[in-house]
Amino acid sequence: MDRVEMAVIGAGVVGLAIARELALRGREVVVIEAAGAIGTGISSRNSEVIHAGLYDPANSLKAQLCVRGKQLLYDYCEARDIAHRRCGKLVVATRAEDVPRLGQLAANGAANGVDDLRLLSRAETLALEPALQAAGALLSPSSGIIDSHGLMTALLADAERAGATLALASPVTGGAREGNGWRLRVGADFELGVRGVVNAAGLFASQVATALGVPAPKLRFARGHYFSLAGRAPFSRLIYPLPADGGLGVHLTLDLGGQARFGPDVQWLPGSDPAMLDYAVDPALALAFEAEVRGYWPGLAPGALQPAYSGIRPKLSGPGEPAADFRIDAQPGLVNLFGIESPGLTASLALAERIATRLG
Repeated sequence: MDRVEMAVIGAGVVGLAIARELALRGREVVVIEAAGAIGTGISSRNSEVIHAGLYDPANSLKAQLCVRGKQLLYDYCEARDIAHRRCGKLVVATRAEDVPRLGQLAANGAANGVDDLRLLSRAETLALEPALQAAGALLSPSSGIIDSHGLMTALLADAERAGATLALASPVTGGAREGNGWRLRVGADFELGVRGVVNAAGLFASQVATALGVPAPKLRFARGHYFSLAGRAPFSRLIYPLPADGGLGVHLTLDLGGQARFGPDVQWLPGSDPAMLDYAVDPALALAFEAEVRGYWPGLAPGALQPAYSGIRPKLSGPGEPAADFRIDAQPGLVNLFGIESPGLTASLALAERIATRLG
């Protein structure tokens, strides 16, 4: 049986950030990933947005780690030359009766420590983005976009430079406490002795925890579809409607080349096995997407949306329930991360700080 000081299960953006932080603190780290490449799950199927910290309740883990993580992420992108852009975003109220909700969102962001928000009148909104249909908007200048794969590549490179190793195609299939540490079973018969374990397995986090013999919450899975735009959109900022049940509404995001995509919607999925989830995008959903988008961009041409991809979020709350916070379950030698969805990418470096400190 091989032995190593620390094992991080999951090579998505959060797992890689944690492995990097632990390795930079002098720990001997192995990253154990079930897939054949890094970042094939949640980390590769999202909007690639750097969030400012507007939405989550003050003092929640999501709010704290998003605001801290945003600054860490911008600094890291500058230091490591990772492609990103602080393009800003507008949260749009399309009806006059919804404008007060913008003020509530601004107050929530301010309570979270976001100090650059600005409420805009209809005229001010249209001066920035003339193609919008809006009664008013909230401007978030510090929101941005990032090359998530470039980020993960940099995190892995830093971790490996500091001595970490990566094991791909290596599912954790079992484990048990052994003395002051853990004995992990990887694959069918390989065993690994470790002093500490971080379960950052994303969609599979509850399955991994169960395999280790520790309590785990039931995760609910919500699929979000994305559609891309044929041609260029007349926007230079991210455009978000007001939040909807289970998500932030069908919003417009831009990639670093300026191409627009729309999504995600929220479609709750049956079943509890993440290995059986379906990522298909039904082209017929384009009509519903067009209707949503025309609420704030009436100039969207018919048939301009094309199926792009979908992503699935591991949620700790179900339909119609208040959004749950990140959940960090810690016991000696083991940290389980549950429900790490948006803003997990933005929060990744702050999560890594917190987990590394907690492990001592």
